[in-house]
Amino acid sequence: MKPINIFLPLFLFSISVSAQRPANLRCEHLTNPLGIDTSSPRLTWLLDDARYGAIQNAYRIIVGTDSTTVARGQGNVWDTQKVSSGKMNVTYQGQALQPFTKYYWQVKLWDKEQTEITSAVATFETGMMHIRNWQGAWISDRNDIHYKPAPYFRKKFTAGKPVQSARAYIAAAGLYELYVNGEKTGDHRLDPMYTRFDRRNLYVTYDVTSQLQNGDNAIGVILGNGWYNHQSLAVWNFHNAPWRNRPAFCLDLRIKYMDGSEEIIATGLDWKTSSGPIISNNIYTAEHYDARLEQENWCKASFDDSEWRRVIFRSVPSEIVSAQQMHPVRNVESIDAQTIKKMNDTTYLFDFGRNIAGVTRIKVRGDEGTIVKIKHGERLYENGYIDMSNIDVYYRGDQDEDPFQTDILILSGKKEDEFMAKFNYKGFRYAEVTSSKPLDLNINSLTAYFMHSDVPVAGYIKSSNPLIEKLWWATNNSYLSNLMGFPTDCPQREKNGWTGDGHFAIESALYNFDGITVYEKWLADHRDEQQPNGVLPDIIPTGGWGYGTENGLDWTSTIAIIPWEIYMFYGDSKLLADCYDNIKRYVNYVDRISMGHLTSWGRGDWVPVKSRSNKELTSSVYYYVDAKILAEAAKLFDRQDDYIHYSQLTEKIKDAINAKFLNRETGIYASGTQTELSVPLHWGVVPDEIRQKVADNLANTVKEANFHLDVGVLGAKALLNALSRNGHVETAYKVAIRDKYPSWGWWIVNGATTLLENWDLKASRDISDNHMMFGEIGAWFYKGLGGIFPDPAQPGFKNIILRPNFVTGLNHATISHRSPYGEILSKWERKSRDIFYSVTVPANSTADLYLPEKVQVRKITRSDDKSADHPPKNSDNGYHLQAGNYVFELR
Repeated sequence: MKPINIFLPLFLFSISVSAQRPANLRCEHLTNPLGIDTSSPRLTWLLDDARYGAIQNAYRIIVGTDSTTVARGQGNVWDTQKVSSGKMNVTYQGQALQPFTKYYWQVKLWDKEQTEITSAVATFETGMMHIRNWQGAWISDRNDIHYKPAPYFRKKFTAGKPVQSARAYIAAAGLYELYVNGEKTGDHRLDPMYTRFDRRNLYVTYDVTSQLQNGDNAIGVILGNGWYNHQSLAVWNFHNAPWRNRPAFCLDLRIKYMDGSEEIIATGLDWKTSSGPIISNNIYTAEHYDARLEQENWCKASFDDSEWRRVIFRSVPSEIVSAQQMHPVRNVESIDAQTIKKMNDTTYLFDFGRNIAGVTRIKVRGDEGTIVKIKHGERLYENGYIDMSNIDVYYRGDQDEDPFQTDILILSGKKEDEFMAKFNYKGFRYAEVTSSKPLDLNINSLTAYFMHSDVPVAGYIKSSNPLIEKLWWATNNSYLSNLMGFPTDCPQREKNGWTGDGHFAIESALYNFDGITVYEKWLADHRDEQQPNGVLPDIIPTGGWGYGTENGLDWTSTIAIIPWEIYMFYGDSKLLADCYDNIKRYVNYVDRISMGHLTSWGRGDWVPVKSRSNKELTSSVYYYVDAKILAEAAKLFDRQDDYIHYSQLTEKIKDAINAKFLNRETGIYASGTQTELSVPLHWGVVPDEIRQKVADNLANTVKEANFHLDVGVLGAKALLNALSRNGHVETAYKVAIRDKYPSWGWWIVNGATTLLENWDLKASRDISDNHMMFGEIGAWFYKGLGGIFPDPAQPGFKNIILRPNFVTGLNHATISHRSPYGEILSKWERKSRDIFYSVTVPANSTADLYLPEKVQVRKITRSDDKSADHPPKNSDNGYHLQAGNYVFELR
């Protein structure tokens, strides 16, 4: 795998103006997915039409089981006929979908000229759809939770006829890799994704048609512990998880032959098992591999498995075994070492030049039994060796037997051994390779792989200030490093799904990446973890840790904030609907424990620079946010009684906050810290008549700090937005690009390639070098500079709110976001006294453009080469723009 630039500008992939067609057809937000379980999948598309005023006047969806028939415009399963609507997200309502069936679908659209245009044919394929459709049994080996070697499984079978198609469906408690006839199936890593295993398990579907052969075949599976059997010890007590057991799996291989017959090869007592070269594996620490124990061709039909043992049956871990409908984790990018340093005869230090999450692959020759240790870390001691002290502080295991983030390879002595961990990942920039005997290594001996959920890129930023791009790049590096099927806090010290980190960074996530499938999975984890009374833990999933005294509103408001932001960015209300009762239960719990509609339940402004902010104020603001989201959701879903009740509750919370904490005479909340002023401003708690006074006070406070930050995580989320949305964008920009301590830029000028956990580089705790909790900076560039916002009245960027800011000191900026309707571009450049502002509004959407007050419009050019000095204005005196490309000449 060669290095790739995952942040290429979106407009490099623009389609020519002459093309008008439906494009980007997706089912459940995935392209041609296999193994869909839902009976009513969502079908989405966009209109590829760069003409001015491009619009979808009507659509027709055709679904069938024969591709040729569907291509001819006929569907035997569902045909909506022509529907006069601009909708581009339609829930399937045809005949009942059958399991194990490939469906073909096509969209016909009527464009702005009422011309019919037709998409290419797309597909989706159903999976099990119900647990009763599994034929295989859950099996494992005969060992207990303490046995360290990973179990290998195999089954030989015969395909005596030509194969038309073959699908493997595999569910596991733990992790697995699947092999057919000696080859690994697919390129996923760490499947299945981590869930609350005693409540929900995931399965994955693979097309293995090309891997089967006429005659004898073999299928093999390796199981890893993952989070299911946590053998390493840490403070979060995962070794005591209620689900903990030896890993197990269930598999159905469904073969369709050319003659129309079918056969199922399923897991059962006729499978065999053995240990192998993976002698230890821990998701939290590392993997140990003894190349002397390799069994060559173990997953080929010709292998002699007479020494292998029989398997045992195991019970199903949970009552729900559902499809893993999400972008998988992959080795997305390979990274070569930038330098190698020979420390002594048995130690080499590799520097990969950037901090990532992932694994390394080593290729090495040496004497049989030579022990090679590959330690991964983020920092170095002054003497050049890896310093683990910032990331191993919560590890409670045996550092000699299972050293933290240190893979161990025992050489075979027979060949060049190659090793990469299968069931683990680490956070690192450096790798220190030590050996029990001298080895000859070079810079190509070790390769790093950046590993994360392979979510499509959705954003791009470029400007005349290099620090902006470096911050944006570092933010995205941290986000991806902490996206392993669920968002985490850090990829080394914890790997936990901290709820607060997840919602602090949600806008940065969605401006930059198409991550809806990951968040739909993670919010299902929330629903699995929520207690009947409404309480949620700090970390999700969890083995039981996190139901303490501080798992409150500023963290666990994920249950409301993330579904709402998904609705804003995608216009897709399914996640919000799925979580509605959970949000209600959560808000009701807070209401019961809150005296006078105020609460101190939460962690507060975590890792502040110096000022401490009032926790009752910030927690109560998040209480208000959750109640407001619930009221808006009730309105959306026509739950009138709930809408009335929670709208009233929202106002009561707001009034209580302002009555206790707001000094109306001075315009100060509480003691007036940056966080105490910005949080009420950002979340809409400040009364309209005093909002500007509070914002002015915030700006003055920031100026008094010489535009330095004095916030923790809550203030970092709110500060820039509170300033830029209330007349102080120049102040916000100065804060955003500050490069002296304390600031985001301070990290960058000191060599960071990811975001850090602490503003202070010399801090003694909370010092991970790859943390996403301060990640709002990555979203603010889209909002504060590009001015790109979803419109709550028409979410999913059906209507775009554009509020660009042409800040002093920045000569040009290009901000682009790939919305469900296509690319939104907000780009500007200074030329002498003029500013040329370019806008792209994608087909079938509109935009309301609000230019800064002091800017004069001299000329407007549209994509149809027509000038329009006065495009139509909206009710707020902004320009209402149809789809197309525009250039505004401003002064």
